[in-house]
Amino acid sequence: MSAADTPPGAPGMEPRWTSAAKSGIGTAGSAASRVWFALSHGILNEVYYPRIDLACMRDCGLLVTAADYFSEEKRDADSTTRMEVDGVPIFELANTARDGRYRITKTILADPFRDTLLQDIRFEALKGELDDYGLHVLLAPHLVNQGSHNTAWVDDYKGHGLLMASGSYGYSLALAASVPWHARSAGYVGFSDGWQTLKNGAGVNDAWRRAENGNVALTGTLDLGGSGGRVLLTLGLGLRPEEAALNAIASLQQGLEPARNRVREIWQGWQAGLEALDTISPIKGTSYRISTAVLAAHRTGAFTGGAIASLSTPWGYNKGDNDLGGYHLVWPRDLVETAGGYLAAGSPADARGILDYLAAIQEGDGHWAQNNWIDGHPYWDGIQMDETAFPILLYDMLARAGALTAADARRFQSMLERAASFVLRAGPVTDEDRWEEDAGYSPFTLAVEIAALLAGADAMDAAGRPDAATLLRETADMWHAELDDWTFATDTDLARSLDIPGYYVRIGPGDIEDGPGLGGNVAIKNRSAQEAVLSAKMLLSPDALALVRFGLRAADDPRMVATVKAIDHLLRRDLPDGPYWYRYNNDGYGEHEDGSAFDGTGVGRLWPLLTGERAHYELAAGRPEEARRLLAALEASAGPGGQLPEQIWDSADLPEHELLLGQPTGSAMPLVWAHGEHIKLLRSLRDGAVFDTPPQTVERYLSAKITTNRRFWRLNHQRRTIAAGQILRIELADLSAVRWSFDTWESHEEGRTHDAGLALHVLDLPTARLPEGSEIRFRLADLGGPWPEIDYLVTVKA
Repeated sequence: MSAADTPPGAPGMEPRWTSAAKSGIGTAGSAASRVWFALSHGILNEVYYPRIDLACMRDCGLLVTAADYFSEEKRDADSTTRMEVDGVPIFELANTARDGRYRITKTILADPFRDTLLQDIRFEALKGELDDYGLHVLLAPHLVNQGSHNTAWVDDYKGHGLLMASGSYGYSLALAASVPWHARSAGYVGFSDGWQTLKNGAGVNDAWRRAENGNVALTGTLDLGGSGGRVLLTLGLGLRPEEAALNAIASLQQGLEPARNRVREIWQGWQAGLEALDTISPIKGTSYRISTAVLAAHRTGAFTGGAIASLSTPWGYNKGDNDLGGYHLVWPRDLVETAGGYLAAGSPADARGILDYLAAIQEGDGHWAQNNWIDGHPYWDGIQMDETAFPILLYDMLARAGALTAADARRFQSMLERAASFVLRAGPVTDEDRWEEDAGYSPFTLAVEIAALLAGADAMDAAGRPDAATLLRETADMWHAELDDWTFATDTDLARSLDIPGYYVRIGPGDIEDGPGLGGNVAIKNRSAQEAVLSAKMLLSPDALALVRFGLRAADDPRMVATVKAIDHLLRRDLPDGPYWYRYNNDGYGEHEDGSAFDGTGVGRLWPLLTGERAHYELAAGRPEEARRLLAALEASAGPGGQLPEQIWDSADLPEHELLLGQPTGSAMPLVWAHGEHIKLLRSLRDGAVFDTPPQTVERYLSAKITTNRRFWRLNHQRRTIAAGQILRIELADLSAVRWSFDTWESHEEGRTHDAGLALHVLDLPTARLPEGSEIRFRLADLGGPWPEIDYLVTVKA
């Protein structure tokens, strides 16, 4: 190229992703199509290929020009989005210019026969004539999760004019149109892209045919003469440019109708096999079929059973290549919540696929990574104990639903044993709570862990492992017995002001100088330095409702009633559509007060998901009408197209930031977890009981009221006291000798741990008859080895 033909401004502006406020999510649902797409602000934005976690495009929208006129549909038009058929990801979009000059309507879907996206577009001139306007396509490639290092060019392939791009990993895209191009160009974003030249009245520079290695954009002016304003755009993707071009051309020649008919057939066939929960929903913003479609649209292709948290990047417009994952990653917790949605909807096969996938990506020591790419490669490496316990509960749910055979039970045995062993050895303290922020004793995590231990015990019994089953139940009983010591705060200013005995906190900080419990502070993430620490006794969260959801406490237990009163006092907001809750007080994960994007600090906003969890609590408490009211509030939080958001705005309207009271913020939308909760709530209301409450905890702790006088000691959990009458259990990873004394070594006894199963060795010391004030001293040694001069001390208290 000559200097005049080289677009200026290389490598372009620093790349950014786009809005997380999706109005639609889709995929064809066929084996031949490996394309997923998202819609927002009336246009096609992120497209994922050939895996659901690999974004390949920022957005693709239309620009409209006329004499002394420039308009961009995503900024200058009011948009509506709806599914053509409820529950089928074929979307009808209508964008009407706010100045009344034009209307653009679109049908968007993925081609089920190949790796292509189709946009059937109709342009109407509402003022003047069609010939008065120019219609231009603007496409921003971001191939394989990168906005930089892309190359864009204009090509004529086999007689077809195309807009093309490739990324640094070789993946490519090609855009074809059913009408000729007046002009086409490639440029660098912010300097020589078509938006810049058209805005400046210079038109599309046909001489700029290639932009190398940067943040690039493609622009094409469509020739609408004789088309009546209608054009079909096909976006082909491929491993090489030629494959992308072939896909785009083949879909263009095929046309819209064969693809539309096949997508309808695929999705309506799947929807027809689900439970009929449609009539349960008040449909104030989203519907049952939208939620089931959202779950299914986040499924992977080749990695059967995998599903990501959301086809979005929260506050993506403020994030670039240094934030590769967004929410298009797998979180084991979200994945099990999704599986619960499938089970509630009557699709055990989809839930079973998730269990298959989880078994394949389990780490060797038994735990699951905090999150991972679809291929199982970890992204963040935090340890969240609920994420290791949840797959055990999923196995149990599938077994109770009759969805597993005897052969399945044998096949999953290794997964269950390794997961249960990890929970035994690493719990009950979690390195991170379910909000991925703080370590300690989380009521939510503890509820999941204890329920999983009991469910795992049933599986061990079924597998002929009574030793392991006994260990799991005894451990569950010990952890259950200490729940209040670890997480129930009393004698606080808040409790006195509300006239309640106490409440369950968000998280107990773990082992501190005075032993496990509620002393000390908790670090608050995402807040400025002066707000970054809060007393553990003053930090609350709706997480405590999990104690009812998972069967450890009755809804009318006075401790729960008091906790709910405290939660509502600190964390509830009543908006016009109903009540919503914050994750915890002083949360920092959300926009700043001025509406600017979360950037590592901010202010936490309201989570509709928590309204769904509260509705389940109300149902457990025997108040179904209140649960229905909360269902309506959950559904009303949905954004355009019925997508449920992660957070909604809780302050005065800031229209310049698209933040309106009670409407979605810039966080993730849709949040698949929230749609799974929506489906489970519909099922729970239909059944008159909480759908996913494990029966084992209810039977053991609410009905039989099982208790234990045994307390455990581990090297990673060195308790300092037991109460008079309690048995001290030593738990070690290896077979070991134990020497103990109750009289400061004037005399001593010796014993050895025994293999209790699941890689844990235990010994119960005879401490039950020791009086208050006694000191238990003991030493540990390898069998046959010397006795280290290290004393461990546990005191008997009142």
